[in-house]
Amino acid sequence: MSLYPIFANLNQRPVLVVGGGAVGERKVAALRKTGAVIMAVAPRVSANLQAWAKAGFIRHIPEAFHESQLDRIWLVVAATDDRALNQRIAAEAWRRCIFVNVVDDVALSSFQVPALVDRSPLMIAISTGGAAPAFARLIRERIESLLDASLGPLTDLVARYRIRIRTRIPDTARRRRFFERLFHGPVAGLLRQGQALRAARALIGALRDLHDEKAAGSVALVGAGPGDPGLLTLNALRSINEADVILHDRLVSADVLALARRDAELVDVGKQSGADLTSQQAIHALLLEHASQGKRVVRLKGGDPFLFGRGGEELEFLRAHGIAFDVVPGITAAMACAAYAGIPLTHRDHAQSVRFLTAHSREGVHALAQQDLADAAQTLAIYMGVGLLSEIRDHLLAHGRLATTPFALVENGSRPEQRIIRGVLDQLPELARTHQVQSPALLIVGAVAALADRLHWYGQAPLGGTNDIARDLRAA
Repeated sequence: MSLYPIFANLNQRPVLVVGGGAVGERKVAALRKTGAVIMAVAPRVSANLQAWAKAGFIRHIPEAFHESQLDRIWLVVAATDDRALNQRIAAEAWRRCIFVNVVDDVALSSFQVPALVDRSPLMIAISTGGAAPAFARLIRERIESLLDASLGPLTDLVARYRIRIRTRIPDTARRRRFFERLFHGPVAGLLRQGQALRAARALIGALRDLHDEKAAGSVALVGAGPGDPGLLTLNALRSINEADVILHDRLVSADVLALARRDAELVDVGKQSGADLTSQQAIHALLLEHASQGKRVVRLKGGDPFLFGRGGEELEFLRAHGIAFDVVPGITAAMACAAYAGIPLTHRDHAQSVRFLTAHSREGVHALAQQDLADAAQTLAIYMGVGLLSEIRDHLLAHGRLATTPFALVENGSRPEQRIIRGVLDQLPELARTHQVQSPALLIVGAVAALADRLHWYGQAPLGGTNDIARDLRAA
């Protein structure tokens, strides 16, 4: 049997829900969103149903089901735990040609309640015909992750201008291309940014300038996180899925890049200390080139684009050249590496603050802020320091950090090949050489680093550590 999909307009139409327990309450809650006139039949109902009846949202009929209650009803839901009663409700509804749903009983039902993706007024219903509701829910979760919340406001906006659009663009094919530009272009981008008035103005402007059908390009500055694709935000996943061109850093994992469309152009613009593959100026030029061609460009950066990612420089360039952009934050390496190594960056007993530092700057290690480097209650998270570990060690010791301060080097944090190198500060460069630590690796310095010996949970156990947590913490 193939179900016929239908979206029913129940606004101001009477519907009946038989059953006043938790299941009946869920059905009433869903129906309330439709504007239906709801009658709940049950001798006793839940506290929420009582409150809704008292507030006038529904009408409670405090009696047993009777066939006369179906008079002038458009739709009925049987939500009782009495199968014989459910059968009687269904039989009477069928006799009267009223749509009926009996909860968890496909055979008695004339319609199924689908799993729903709600971007009102845009609605997506998923049904397995009652065969496997759990599958429908799983598919809904997948679709939920792909559809931006701005689709609802975009649908509303198009509805408001629908007549004007049809009048201005009578040709169906041209109108379809116009809707595609709205969906992928700056109007949708402005709605994602919560700028409804500017989005409406952009739509009106697009209608006025139909002679130029070239879509406006845009750039999304997206944080790819540390490598595990499961740590991408939903907005990051949507941006990657929609991109025509992806300019990605060396640190973006292959698993994340695999999420791009097959026809998307992937451009490696990775930079590595001492050997820039693509200069920042060249990256700027590529952003301008592709966006000027009307493409949706994603500038995909490992970690978070605003933490040692030159994201600010790129936005300044885009703003100066009139290119529309938005920003999708990512989970930065310090947060992810620490979490996957079992290291709390702050701890009530050991660290009351954390500082993010980079060893890769114009002045090198000496640019590390010197104030408070000796503070044992502060965790240091140092980026891009693998090639400068001897200098970092000497700099920290010279400015007051104890030689016995615990450290952890987290290599390839959150990825299947993750390794943790543990020791004390005085041993840092030697242990890194012994274990041949390679970039990308994050250095964590402070008492909390010792907790990796006991709290690590992902990948192999830490290497090189003393495994004497108490001693390390006392020494720190």
